[in-house]
Amino acid sequence: MDKVLLPDEEITARLAKLPGWEREGDTITRSFGIRYHGGVALIVNVADTERLVGHHADIDLRWDHVRFRITTHDADHRLTAADFDLAARIDRIAAAHQAQRHNS
Repeated sequence: MDKVLLPDEEITARLAKLPGWEREGDTITRSFGIRYHGGVALIVNVADTERLVGHHADIDLRWDHVRFRITTHDADHRLTAADFDLAARIDRIAAAHQAQRHNS
């Protein structure tokens, strides 16, 4: 996993390529609208991918949406390329589950 910290300009450029993701300090976040049981299935698929890539999001499941928050924990909770790679993977998995954009 790439643990090189990204400068603000690089973070802004990478976020522009990931619609729906927002920066909150040293994390990137996105919420997907999906009913509870669909959210559980989405989380299981994301967790399988996270295990394979060795990088994990903080996940919050609610009855009508799932929120992902990503930062590189072992890089002093700062943003690295690994965070944006995981975000793109989550987007693909969420699309396969027909999750929609959720305004949280």
